[in-house]
Amino acid sequence: MMRVAQVSQANGPFELVEREVPQPGPNAVRVAVDACGVCHSDAFVKTGAFPGLALPRVPGHEVVGRVDALGPGVDGWTIGQRVGVGWHGGYCGKCDPCRRGKFFACVTGPPITGISYDGGYGEQMIAPVTALARVPDGLSATDAAPLLCAGVTTFNALRNSGARSGDLVAVHGLGGLGHLGVQFAAKMGFHTVAVARGADKAPLAMKLGADRYIDSTAEDPAQALAAMGGARVVLATVTDSEAMSSMVAGLGTEGTLLVLGAPHSPLTVPAIGLIVGSRSVKGWYSGVSIDSEDTLAFSARTGVRSMNETMPLASVNDAYDRMISGKARFRVVLSPGLGKP
Repeated sequence: MMRVAQVSQANGPFELVEREVPQPGPNAVRVAVDACGVCHSDAFVKTGAFPGLALPRVPGHEVVGRVDALGPGVDGWTIGQRVGVGWHGGYCGKCDPCRRGKFFACVTGPPITGISYDGGYGEQMIAPVTALARVPDGLSATDAAPLLCAGVTTFNALRNSGARSGDLVAVHGLGGLGHLGVQFAAKMGFHTVAVARGADKAPLAMKLGADRYIDSTAEDPAQALAAMGGARVVLATVTDSEAMSSMVAGLGTEGTLLVLGAPHSPLTVPAIGLIVGSRSVKGWYSGVSIDSEDTLAFSARTGVRSMNETMPLASVNDAYDRMISGKARFRVVLSPGLGKP
């Protein structure tokens, strides 16, 4: 038997239940979970809001563990191997986008870990091999887990942004995504500017590697960036559409507002602000398993680390409440082995 934390009804509490240990099917493995991050996107399961969601469901898409069973046809993965499973829960490999290497755009409805199938809020889970990322020995499970969503989202966006070493890159927001974005931007050699609310965040921004901190309550960040020559990229991790939209004015020539946060209301961007200077607004999908693997390897090599609060699986309701309140500094990670009788 194994313990899992499941959502049985929309907006109901997480229920800690025992289930039979599942067996992996073809081209899938079973993962013994060592750590699983608690992400804001888990609210899709908690509230029952994700279209087509089938309850009960075990959330969790920032999973780090060890392979403990192989399904038929599995090749290239071994028992005991450390693996991670992120938001992108696999792909078909047969549709036109997959044939073009655009696995994130798989038109068969790519599975989402913890939504399409049970995720990592438990002691064991099943994952398709197309969702697996290798985890380097230089990262602990709790260090690695948040990198499989918040980490790969910021790392992959920056490395595909078109910015080059020395370019001015601003990270808008200093929360769960932003505190990793600043670290990645600095380690990639960008002229890194952190933008957030309040003078109290300045020491943290500088500790994370920022070259400059802009307090948006004390000065207009777009004007400040424009005075510096304009940003090649603004990595927008906030969820305030008005604040995000205003950053277009801080872009330099051919600059890009790279949207990672998901505001509830639409962005409002004046067309003239895009036309003059050939600026753009672009969204970025986090990444597939190989992108997660690259993120983990880069982080292990350069010292990028998430700032985490670790809690046992039995405290899953407290962990979720801590995350959803915005009070966590900065990610919450469940460790199924902690507090186990």
